[in-house]
Amino acid sequence: MSILTSLLLIGISLSMDTFSISLSIGTFNINKYKRYFFTFLVGLLHFFMPLFGTIIGKKIINVLSINANLLLGIILLFIGFQMILEIIKKEEKNYNFNFFNMFLVAISVSLDSFSTGLGLYAITDNIILSSFIFSLCASSFTYFGLVVGKYSKEKLGIYGNYMGIILLIILGIFYLFK
Repeated sequence: MSILTSLLLIGISLSMDTFSISLSIGTFNINKYKRYFFTFLVGLLHFFMPLFGTIIGKKIINVLSINANLLLGIILLFIGFQMILEIIKKEEKNYNFNFFNMFLVAISVSLDSFSTGLGLYAITDNIILSSFIFSLCASSFTYFGLVVGKYSKEKLGIYGNYMGIILLIILGIFYLFK
């Protein structure tokens, strides 16, 4: 599997939760300015969170002498299983979608990209390219989710989560045994 393919698959996986949440937010029929702002905010955070995660991850790996592939595999599996638990809980969230809530939601959907950044340099040294790919995927999926959510209710959201979980677990297992 090429590095670019791995990064794109991780970017898509990380974007599935933003897609699912955007679908539900889109059902509130928010105006186009909030749609653009939220899309920009999610993309921006998906760019910077892996950078911060990588900086912290390098320090953790150097101090604890942990194999970076093993750490990335564990992190990806952890995120996948965490998403499974969220689906099992089936938490209903009502969004009063003002700018403060946009920021909170954007941070919450970007935390997984921070976690991924902890082991990202096991895949590549080009963290800027990785962050750009994650940002582009997250922005695209967010905007698409908001638009599709405007026309649908809950049917597609859960399938987006399932696809994200499957990709994360497959990639996690791949990096555990690499």
